[in-house]
Amino acid sequence: MANLSTKIKMYAAANGVAEVDFMKDVMLQDDSDGNGAYIKQWNLDIAQPSMSDLDAFDSAASDAEYNASQISNRVAEYGTAAQQLEIIVEQGADALASRNNAIKAKYPKK
Repeated sequence: MANLSTKIKMYAAANGVAEVDFMKDVMLQDDSDGNGAYIKQWNLDIAQPSMSDLDAFDSAASDAEYNASQISNRVAEYGTAAQQLEIIVEQGADALASRNNAIKAKYPKK
């Protein structure tokens, strides 16, 4: 199940809002009874969604979170620009492309 904040971002994007500031636009609150987070305050100029509205975005939001994690793993393994340049200089651009393709295969996106 995706994070509530990710589902809210996707709902907002689907309704023409490109950015959501969770300190100003939408405030979330953790429920003390263990039911998870909920929307405490909604300050966007679009209708506040119900939980079922947001749940409709669960699959896409889960994929987005997974892809963000995979990209983060790739970036960490690619190394710095200087390290990648060193590979190009020492081994050639094809070696870097081959290495980066192996990293992409190791961390595939959905």
